[in-house]
Amino acid sequence: MIRIYTKKGDDGTTGLWYGGRVEKSDRRTEAYGTLDEASSALGIARSLCGPNDQELAADILALQNELFVAGAELATAPEAAERLEDGVSRITAAITDALDAEIDKYMDRVDLPPKFVIPGGNQLSAQLDLARTIIRRAERKTVLIQLEGELASLEILRFLNRSSDLVFAMARFADADDPELFEGRRKA
Repeated sequence: MIRIYTKKGDDGTTGLWYGGRVEKSDRRTEAYGTLDEASSALGIARSLCGPNDQELAADILALQNELFVAGAELATAPEAAERLEDGVSRITAAITDALDAEIDKYMDRVDLPPKFVIPGGNQLSAQLDLARTIIRRAERKTVLIQLEGELASLEILRFLNRSSDLVFAMARFADADDPELFEGRRKA
């Protein structure tokens, strides 16, 4: 039997990637823990995708994988940043830049209303909007790390900002067929 408990965290600390320990309430732990929460919320959204939503499901899964890369970067103390690997444990400009095309792909397929969109068009879009807000929270927590001078690269902030934009676009695509709750429509 594989045991998942180590008992090392019983004192309220947790291990960082590539060594070191911090309090479980540390800003760094809060940031990558929030990304874990966002990934879980995206997992629920992915499970709600139907047979006609397989492209969306695949794109959600790709973003979940990238959030794990961002989480690994945040779980690394700045003094160990040189050990990070591009695309494995470090967000790169190429990863962030690729999100722009994904955002455009979804936004080109919907018409947005000229007002704020209230979440809840359907279960899938509501879950995506929840994931989007969790990513925004992770972004705010990461800004606090940056303000302390403890962020190895600012690219992760750009990535988190773009990621929440992508999830917004996915949510609008997911709820574009609901005429009562969303004035936009999927484009033909």
